[in-house]
Amino acid sequence: MIKKIIIVISICLAVALLPFFLKKTSLTQSHTKPFILCTTSIIGDTVKQIVGDTAEIYTLMGPGIDPHLYKAREGDVHRLAHADIIFYNGLHLEGKMVHVLHQINSYTRSAAVADALKPEQLLSAGVGDTYDPHIWHDVICWIQVVEYITATLCSRMPEYSAKYEKNSRIFSAQLHELDKYIKSKIAAIPESQRILITAHDAFGYFGKRYGMQVVGLQGVSTDAEISTSDVQNLVDYLVANQVHAIFIESSIPKRSIQAVHNAAAARDWYVIIGEELYSDAIGDAESSANSYSTMIKHNIDAIVQALAKQ
Repeated sequence: MIKKIIIVISICLAVALLPFFLKKTSLTQSHTKPFILCTTSIIGDTVKQIVGDTAEIYTLMGPGIDPHLYKAREGDVHRLAHADIIFYNGLHLEGKMVHVLHQINSYTRSAAVADALKPEQLLSAGVGDTYDPHIWHDVICWIQVVEYITATLCSRMPEYSAKYEKNSRIFSAQLHELDKYIKSKIAAIPESQRILITAHDAFGYFGKRYGMQVVGLQGVSTDAEISTSDVQNLVDYLVANQVHAIFIESSIPKRSIQAVHNAAAARDWYVIIGEELYSDAIGDAESSANSYSTMIKHNIDAIVQALAKQ
């Protein structure tokens, strides 16, 4: 407990001293290229596709890290303070470090990529007037994010505008093809089986875009307790809708979905646990989901493999 208090105090102190950090240390002392900081691995990979080797990119939350639960460390605050541009998701995805991002905005250029979308494109998080932050699971929405990031980069570093716009067009064309691929794969799943059951409700935009019913054991944030009644209610849903496959997620402990599997078995309802899905972060370098595009492709292939044969 004392250790946690010390960490919190250190971060608050670091935020309070941001002007001092900026005054005493020049960015060019440690970075020879423009320094871009991204909160999530999904945003980091997207920015990389646009900037190529013209900038140094640092990602706070690497592969497999749950952004809902991530808390800024003192070293993170120092990096944030010295970034030329900061890209974060917004919509409270980075819930534990929102206060830090708000403070940083007074000292360096930061952009919430979710601002690329219009309010009517956003899905409700089911609590008050908050929105579901998992916009990247709709590839067409993410193309808008690519365009927004590109415009932000070009305004900040106009000397690279031609390169960034070219890379953006190439990447967006690839994503349009990926969107077509997803639609063609979904067609292999019988309509009655187009139900995606996951550990938390991260795939709402995917379901809306590609015509699947999506149900999560938790809500849109993993920062919530799972009760026995939550598990039993989901098992009731599985039985009532004759769902035979459920999915774990790479950034969430497997025990919650395993509990659903065990509870269903106790009711004599057999479900398989499908291949791991990547919901809030890309996979590591050795995985089949080590970029935004390959992550999305991995997910749809895993979903179809489990649901199409039921």
